[in-house]
Amino acid sequence: MNKPSYLKLYDEGKLDERIEQALELMEECRLCPRKCGVNRLADERGYCKTGRKALIASYNAHFGEEAPLVGSSGSGTIFFSSCNLLCSFCQNYEISHFAEGVEVEPEQLAAIMLRLQKSGCHNINVVTPTHIVPQILEGLKIAVENGLDLPLVYNTGGYDSVETLKILDGIVDIYMPDFKFWDKTWSERFCEAPDYRERTQEAVREMHRQVGDLETDEKGIAAKGLLVRHLVMPNDVANTEEVMKFLANQISRNTYVNIMDQYRPCYRGKDDETINRPITQSEFQTALDCAKKAGLKRLDNRVRFPRHFLSR
Repeated sequence: MNKPSYLKLYDEGKLDERIEQALELMEECRLCPRKCGVNRLADERGYCKTGRKALIASYNAHFGEEAPLVGSSGSGTIFFSSCNLLCSFCQNYEISHFAEGVEVEPEQLAAIMLRLQKSGCHNINVVTPTHIVPQILEGLKIAVENGLDLPLVYNTGGYDSVETLKILDGIVDIYMPDFKFWDKTWSERFCEAPDYRERTQEAVREMHRQVGDLETDEKGIAAKGLLVRHLVMPNDVANTEEVMKFLANQISRNTYVNIMDQYRPCYRGKDDETINRPITQSEFQTALDCAKKAGLKRLDNRVRFPRHFLSR
């Protein structure tokens, strides 16, 4: 197994440069496409309601992730609080919208990474990292100096800035973005992000440029590459067909895709008549068919927990 790419940057003395570049983006914050412009170095808060320090809600060896991440020992998942997207139907709204969590110093984040490595996890999986890239890099450096050598997974909602992603070139081993919506009607309605499709297309292209298609070792554990998630939603508000065609035709037909069936109405989604129900089995099967029709063959095949589909 090849060593994580960030070790090379550290050995070359370039990781510090990337940290400084990321911190500069916080001074008039433009870490994500919202470009709030607040001075987060002075602890000002913008859309993500996060200042200078990262907040962590929880961390553990997670076995509910995609098969290449979980393996036999789990994915070392760190759930960060708050979010730059804030979907109205978020299943983790207590963490994202209400920012439940604890502020941590870089040393504390590094200790968490090392604890997950010691427990046998196959990777360090940073969940909702877009708004705290500088803080993650600060913690990563300290963890490397104390022996961290696991692949880094960037687990994001997809609403990322190419400018920020370029700072992560040679640092992130595995990119795992969502591609939530195609039509701006729905991304504006549910996320206040009418440009979600355009920004996510740019982000996924940049991610694939950096790491390519997903590569696994002899045991099927992810080492490097792109893995895309797509949540099937009621009434096809995600426009699955167009998303799959984009991935197949503009990224790679070898793109590893997880078409997810676990949508349920949460938070304000319960009050929206368009998405206030679970998906049907037919809707999920149609989504799978869209992927296959587009030419995508690497679909996540992990054993699914029983779902309570609507009968129609």
